[in-house]
Amino acid sequence: MRQSELFTKTQKNDPKDETAINARLLIRAGYIEKVMAGVYSFLPLGLRVLNKIANIVREEINAIGGQEVSLSVLHPKENWEQTGRWQGFGALFKVKGRDGKEMALAPTHEELVVPLVKRFVSSYQDLPFYVYQIQEKFRDEERAKSGLLRGREFLMKDLYSFHVDRVDLEKYYEKAKKAYTAIFKRLDLEALLVTASGGTFSKFSHEFQVLTEAGEDTVYHCECGFAQNKEIFTVKSGESCPECGKPIKESLAAEVGNIFILGTKFTDPFSLTYRDKDGEEKKVEMGCYGIGISRLMGVIVETHYDDKGIRWPESVAPYRVHLLALHGKNAGEVAKTADKLYALWQKAGVEVFYDDRDVSAGEKLADADLLGIPYRVLVSERTGAQVELKKRMDEKAEVMDVESALKHLL
Repeated sequence: MRQSELFTKTQKNDPKDETAINARLLIRAGYIEKVMAGVYSFLPLGLRVLNKIANIVREEINAIGGQEVSLSVLHPKENWEQTGRWQGFGALFKVKGRDGKEMALAPTHEELVVPLVKRFVSSYQDLPFYVYQIQEKFRDEERAKSGLLRGREFLMKDLYSFHVDRVDLEKYYEKAKKAYTAIFKRLDLEALLVTASGGTFSKFSHEFQVLTEAGEDTVYHCECGFAQNKEIFTVKSGESCPECGKPIKESLAAEVGNIFILGTKFTDPFSLTYRDKDGEEKKVEMGCYGIGISRLMGVIVETHYDDKGIRWPESVAPYRVHLLALHGKNAGEVAKTADKLYALWQKAGVEVFYDDRDVSAGEKLADADLLGIPYRVLVSERTGAQVELKKRMDEKAEVMDVESALKHLL
């Protein structure tokens, strides 16, 4: 894409009403726009990042048998009354139609997916299976803050698994753990597997937490892999790890995923059962597994930035290379060379964001650092028939011929 055609523009100053680094940088760079507290619009570059994160999640969940659906965001009040969460879920958005009927804006989908599944499950031969979606969720947060890390409207992947018994559920639960680990590795995030309380879902759960000062959670952890969150922690900071004996560390962290063994918590209210081989009626066991897609985007920024801007991991960057034409006095020749490179690299399958704007070299360079695309390629009078290639993560650039640059980019 040509940068001159992008309708959004970068901003020189941080937004006054944002304190979180992720919100400040993403708004300044034109990736997102704040609508109100806890609500953001995703602009062309931001949507490209969001979609890449979602696709990585989708690939790993498909690999463990997930079947993708898209369920209604509006839920009947009766479903939430049936589980006791119409009054019990404090962050539930409640809306009323012109007919006077009350509905919920979905913060999660147990109340909808279980009645759906009941239509199709009757025998042990129908189980197990795994249903997921990547969809907007709504939560009436008491205090929306930290940019994309805590919002009222957000994109989430929610997966629900259905099983004949606890043994089969626990086997899949372990598969989900491995899939989540693979997801965060591909996103260049070091996520701790943290034992946690289950909140309104179950007695215990597991969270995937990324250590960052922007996090709202307190995690006690050890280099051996032991980690618990504050709510269930039994060992004080500085005391010995119960598993290896080394000192425990206390850190702030941001939750990027969670998994729960629900058992029959939601299948019981809707009488979701099946008949086993002997014709005996049994309860369906259930698990749920969440990942905050838009929150991940915020966490990636919080852990991948410097004083100049964002430093996207290659797996989720909006484009692989940022091509800059530094026009100077011989603007026509520089533009001609850059145009050829743009066409050549696009044909070769390289994702190129081409800064062909008629602005100063300083502005182009500053914007490139702010946007954080992994590779920057300069074409100027000084480079002539060659180009200057620099990784966003590196301090120094390298001058090389066009063919060598293409090999780097591929």
